[in-house]
Amino acid sequence: MERRPARGHRNVPHTADVRIEAWAPDREGCVAEAVTALVDTFVDTTAAVADGETGFRVPPGADADLLVGVLDEVIFRLETEGALPLETEVRAADGGLAVRWRTTGTDAVELIGAVPKAVSLHELRFAAEPAGWRCAVTLDV
Repeated sequence: MERRPARGHRNVPHTADVRIEAWAPDREGCVAEAVTALVDTFVDTTAAVADGETGFRVPPGADADLLVGVLDEVIFRLETEGALPLETEVRAADGGLAVRWRTTGTDAVELIGAVPKAVSLHELRFAAEPAGWRCAVTLDV
């Protein structure tokens, strides 16, 4: 069996789009890790400094719908505000999720890959496993 750290993410080879996997001990941590995985697919944030903070809520829904809601918000804010989350905090809130981001502008990071345009529902996975929560998501680029 493959051993992994308690929390992390990676890109997975995919034919045409970008596929990410994330894992964490709890659901909310896995969502936060998926946000970092999404951002890491197309920008280098190593030298970026957060200069803003924002929050939003995802309404109650199935776990997979909550994950998609948060990732869709990343893409929406990127397209409409030029904002990227550098740090993500997620907590359960009234059946949904409350998300806080420390952000930077797209002008403060280096583009290293194709910018995601949407979250694909095809082969979406998000579930609890014996070692914690795990998700796999395909991003349309």
